[in-house]
Amino acid sequence: MTDDNRLLAGRYRIGDIIGRGGMSNVYVGRDERLGRPVAIKLLKSSLAGDPIFRTRFRQEAQAASRMAHPTIVRVFDAGEERVAEPGGSEAIVPFIVMEYVQGILLKDLIRQGPVDPAEAVRITDGILTALEYSHRAGVVHRDIKPGNIMLTHSGQVKVMDFGIARAISDSSATVAQTTAILGTAQYFSPEQARGESVDARTDLYSTGIVLFELLTGRAPFRGETPVAVAYQHVSEAPVSPSSINPKVSPALDQVVAHALAKDRFARFQSAADFKIDLQIAGAGKIPSKRLPAEDFQASLFGAPPTLTAGSDAALTQLAGDDEYAVRTQSRPPVIWIWAGIASVAVILVAILFWVVGLRETTIIPDSSRIIPVVTGQTYDSANSTLQQLNLVTQRFNENSPTVPEGEVIRTDPPSGTVVQPQAIIGIYVSLGKKTVLIPDQAGSTVTAATPKMTALGLIVGSTSKENSATVAADVIIRTDPAAGASSFVGDTVNFVVSNGLVTVPNVVNQPLTSATSTLSALNLTVTAAVDPSCKTASSNPVTKQSLAAGDRPQGSAVTLTYCTG
Repeated sequence: MTDDNRLLAGRYRIGDIIGRGGMSNVYVGRDERLGRPVAIKLLKSSLAGDPIFRTRFRQEAQAASRMAHPTIVRVFDAGEERVAEPGGSEAIVPFIVMEYVQGILLKDLIRQGPVDPAEAVRITDGILTALEYSHRAGVVHRDIKPGNIMLTHSGQVKVMDFGIARAISDSSATVAQTTAILGTAQYFSPEQARGESVDARTDLYSTGIVLFELLTGRAPFRGETPVAVAYQHVSEAPVSPSSINPKVSPALDQVVAHALAKDRFARFQSAADFKIDLQIAGAGKIPSKRLPAEDFQASLFGAPPTLTAGSDAALTQLAGDDEYAVRTQSRPPVIWIWAGIASVAVILVAILFWVVGLRETTIIPDSSRIIPVVTGQTYDSANSTLQQLNLVTQRFNENSPTVPEGEVIRTDPPSGTVVQPQAIIGIYVSLGKKTVLIPDQAGSTVTAATPKMTALGLIVGSTSKENSATVAADVIIRTDPAAGASSFVGDTVNFVVSNGLVTVPNVVNQPLTSATSTLSALNLTVTAAVDPSCKTASSNPVTKQSLAAGDRPQGSAVTLTYCTG
């Protein structure tokens, strides 16, 4: 069968192959009806021989097509195509039409070596964003792996193949087919390896594997056979990523270890929880420890399934053994059920009485701690108080316009928060007001200088005017405090600007040379005239000035009449 340039479903033109997998091939194509590029995935005809698969496949493709999110590759269409096989027989080929994304597969990026931890955090955050959206929509991916994640040329994370894994695993397809669709055992969760039911936490485990691989360039569990790898998922703890890549921080080590917990109830319980701790670790802080989730069903009817219950059958399936035993689970004894119902009823009645007599109080587990108020204390005092509560402290310094230097501004988490022992508490200590040097704004205008002062955290105060012989009207003469002076953020700066006037002094009776020098220094235009009526003086005193003493416009003209003697 030749796929190139064939028209699928009378609408989709198949182009060049862009990807090959164990159960499908992916082609670039074109939607002839809408005139847009698409990606077309053709599943192997061996899957289509199972009618249960075809039903599940249609249902899951419909569910995936309803998910519209920037981090998820859209599914546009799905169906089946009858094609002629060599020899004249016909085969049914299931197909999926998806959004065409240009970029690089994450597995090809990882093949180049470990990714920078900050970039690994960003990529994993994008994967978790997609899972957070799909889990709210009730869709579990079941096959999170680098081969199902793309990075666009702009760095956008795109997760694909939602719902396909469920269509395979819920059908009667052989386990060998299921393994091929779900990818290698390197990304299996322990519950998948044991053959148990899976939920959203399975996706989070697989995401933890992907994060490990981004940080180190290799998967945490490796073996010669899928069975060997699956046993490691169930029974062996992974090494810390920092032991392989020293650039990985202890905070990221903790997040990876939490994501790869064998017990799903000790794992992250939601993509949102995983994202929060990942972002905290990416910022260089160690996330607070989370309490394991309680399994109500396990506590009521017995312990959850373990490796000894059903794991051999599941791993035999993984190895491709067709003669595996079907797992069964007996119902709990009837007396247990009635005992459980009675216990629940008693608990509900007790809760009802408790609510009726409720008084304002704070109840926390004995092992928990409440962060006390240490605001206003010195760092040493606050540090001692928190360490006595078995909490780990970390100091941060920052300026504060209101808290004196050396006193605690706040804690992170804030006071009143309930935390577990050994939680990391950030103590923010005041450095006092931030020092600012007043810039020289002489020669500028108030309009131009105001944003510069504001950008430094200074407050612009009053503007006063002053006579000046040299500075033009409305131009700043000086600031108060003066330029170059040390001030603080939040302090007020006042402007002194020129009003365009000059103070003219009285120079009558002064020698002509002295009077001329005085007025010329004020940038006044000075001319001299002889007083013919004066004949007694010998020092050429000024007998009259044409511009009276007082405030006059800059550059004014003045005539000095003087005696010649």
